[in-house]
Amino acid sequence: MADLSVKISNTIFKNPIFVASGTFGYGTENPELVDVSKLGAIVTKSITLNPREGNPPPRIVETHSGMINSIGLANIGVEKYISDMLPVYENMDTPIIMNIAGSSMREYIDVMKKVEDVSSNIVGYEINISCPNVKEGGMEFGVDCDMTEKLTSELRKLTDRLLIMKLSPNVTDISAIAISSENGGADAVSAINTVVGMSINHSSQFSNIYTTFGGLSGPAIKPVGLACVHKVYHRVNIPIIGIGGIVNSDDVIEYFLAGSCSVQVGTANFRNPGITEIILHDLNNYLNEKHIDSISSLIGRVKTHG
Repeated sequence: MADLSVKISNTIFKNPIFVASGTFGYGTENPELVDVSKLGAIVTKSITLNPREGNPPPRIVETHSGMINSIGLANIGVEKYISDMLPVYENMDTPIIMNIAGSSMREYIDVMKKVEDVSSNIVGYEINISCPNVKEGGMEFGVDCDMTEKLTSELRKLTDRLLIMKLSPNVTDISAIAISSENGGADAVSAINTVVGMSINHSSQFSNIYTTFGGLSGPAIKPVGLACVHKVYHRVNIPIIGIGGIVNSDDVIEYFLAGSCSVQVGTANFRNPGITEIILHDLNNYLNEKHIDSISSLIGRVKTHG
């Protein structure tokens, strides 16, 4: 059997298949549909300082090869996350990565401080600086190198757990933001978040999303995700978690070849909450058939023509 384990900083994950924030709830919603113990990690939905109801409907629409969402970071808030979710995670074998969102540096810091002040077994934090579907969703950090480095540095002071910065493709140079994350002390970056998109009903002539614009995800953005990962791979020395349009084991291999050390499955979970188990099974078969001893040996090994 091939070795599927991956290492990010000092944390070892049994396999590289994680579920993406916002696509798997808090990690406890579908026990009858998926065996979460088989996952490499669960990245929980974004948590903010105060509860959020999110944007008004309609806020999800299916598109060709994907979907647009404008959920607006709806969540229970950090206090309820601490009281209701952290105790549940104590009984789970699957590593939990908490996703944090905020509208100011103070909010990011306050959320992390509250979680760090209590006992929990979460392995790290993914910092959402790239949400395109709220007016104040941290996006101002994700497009500014200096702000990214400053935020990363301030959060690094608060925790010894994994610190992962989630990058946006909606920037001029994603590599520059990744470098700023590394300079600020991030253990890894995840790439990419959704691409800004729009959908229109030609009959009614209305936008299909209340907020007009939302985040496009699904297979349609895989080429963008691969390109971003490969660009970042050549500019930083920290691991990259690949995200965007992953629906099968072939997609996982492509992300590894581009430079990822692990991946997050997102939109595919809505169609089939058990898709990750299928991907893991097929990934094992692929590696065994190709006589590949360790999946990590594929990182960044894409053959280019230039």
